[in-house]
Amino acid sequence: MIRHIVMWNVRGDNAAARAANIALLKTEFESLRGRVPGLLHLEIGVDESRIDYACDVVLVTEFTTREALAAYADHPDHLRVRRTLGDMRTARHQVDYAVADPEPTASAWREGAVHAAGDRPAASTTQPGDDAHVQTV
Repeated sequence: MIRHIVMWNVRGDNAAARAANIALLKTEFESLRGRVPGLLHLEIGVDESRIDYACDVVLVTEFTTREALAAYADHPDHLRVRRTLGDMRTARHQVDYAVADPEPTASAWREGAVHAAGDRPAASTTQPGDDAHVQTV
């Protein structure tokens, strides 16, 4: 899996103009969810610290492979977003790196969110707060 992180500072003559540009950037990138093959996760964060060296916005995405990330660069919906945003960004920083696929958590297995070869695990009879799964030593 490849994590692609991009941070921007956004153009705006005043706080209201910057806030409008940040809202547009956020909306445009969120529109990519479910539209780009290999895009597993997309998250947009807006800085709340307001410290002088912070970026205004961060995009955190995860792709299945390096090839999926490369294809994203030329995907028609991504190119549309880039055209829409134009030159509203004044600075851009990027980091791409490989991450290990996370191991499923026990709760994901219990709730049937993760299953192998299409087989769901048997439904759990354990209820929240049920201590039946706790072993006393």
